[in-house]
Amino acid sequence: MPEEPQTEQVEQQPQEQDSAQEADGKKDPWSDPEAARKEIEKLRREAAGHRTKVRELEPLAAKAKELEDAQKSEAERLTEQLAAERERATSATRSAVTAKVEALAAKTFADPTDAASALNPSDYVDDSGSIDTDRIKADLDDLLQRKPHWAKAPEGPRRPAPDRTQGSSGNGNRTPNSPEQEFAGWMNRALNGR
Repeated sequence: MPEEPQTEQVEQQPQEQDSAQEADGKKDPWSDPEAARKEIEKLRREAAGHRTKVRELEPLAAKAKELEDAQKSEAERLTEQLAAERERATSATRSAVTAKVEALAAKTFADPTDAASALNPSDYVDDSGSIDTDRIKADLDDLLQRKPHWAKAPEGPRRPAPDRTQGSSGNGNRTPNSPEQEFAGWMNRALNGR
């Protein structure tokens, strides 16, 4: 039962729209076959005019797209070149700072590459590209205080450390003076079962 009222409402809506169009003073062209035919021909002429314009404008649109793509690819190429140049400049600056750190660390560090690897090269370059050597020296001194085992050994002759186990000292394990005595000692131990 609820279906019937809904269908009645649907049927009533188109009738209301037709009466609203007639009330506005416009007549529905599709209700009269002759008016519908004239309307169709009018729409066909408009569509033909639009198709003609599209055919005329398609080559221009294609040419504009080609130019846009050419400019875009040129812009992309220039952007890539700029990025590559920036990377090269950054790498050259990093190498220069690393070389400066190693040169300054060579005076006090046993291995200057340890100092160069412990410090960040980008921390020592200002906006103009200058290297701050005073800051590098201060950071190297600080690094040497934190890692004193990286320091260079003091210059000068080294004194050998005595080792009592070396040589023929009084430790009771004297070796014989000649190979014959050594062989005789070995034979005596073997025969006696020691």
